[in-house]
Amino acid sequence: MKTVYKGRLITFEGSEGSGKSTQIEKLAHYLRQRKKPSLCLREPGGVVISEKIRELLLDVQNTAMSDRCETLLYMAARAQLVDEIIVPALKKGTIVLCDRFLDSTLVYQGYGNGVDLAFIKKIGDFVTRGIKPDLTFFFDIDAREGLARINRAKDRIERRSLHYHNKVREGYRQLARRSRGRIKTIVVNQNPEEIHRVVCRYVDRLLGL
Repeated sequence: MKTVYKGRLITFEGSEGSGKSTQIEKLAHYLRQRKKPSLCLREPGGVVISEKIRELLLDVQNTAMSDRCETLLYMAARAQLVDEIIVPALKKGTIVLCDRFLDSTLVYQGYGNGVDLAFIKKIGDFVTRGIKPDLTFFFDIDAREGLARINRAKDRIERRSLHYHNKVREGYRQLARRSRGRIKTIVVNQNPEEIHRVVCRYVDRLLGL
């Protein structure tokens, strides 16, 4: 029997430079104003063990990392975050805002690297303990434009070819078409405040605000 939690999990997905991190911050502020307990997390990361795994995954020196190793490291980081933070928070009734979740592994390692999608879903169900987001935002942006927005040294994943990042974007689009009820596509062609208002409308509907 599936566990029913008092809290809600809202995830933010998108290619590099899509502005999802900005939108998480804005939504967290919006929820605080409405006295709704919320928590912001990022993947991979969020807890000490997962942050150490993040360092391995994004280190540009780790050029020998295989696709299978990469996939399992992302899953391991997620498993720790779910056990240590997400499950307890949801049990308490907290609204968890997560910068990436299982959808990211499906598109980056699945569509992007060609790792079997059925395998990712099977392992994903184990590491997430069956938890699925109540609402997901996919911020859709042209891959070249998104990469150009990065104004710091690019990490190991960001350094991949434009062809790879185009496959990631198409993967997101396919997931969004298949999960229209959960995944809300927001095309990044507006300013951040306009996008924030769209996000808030969906969140208000989810929370009954």
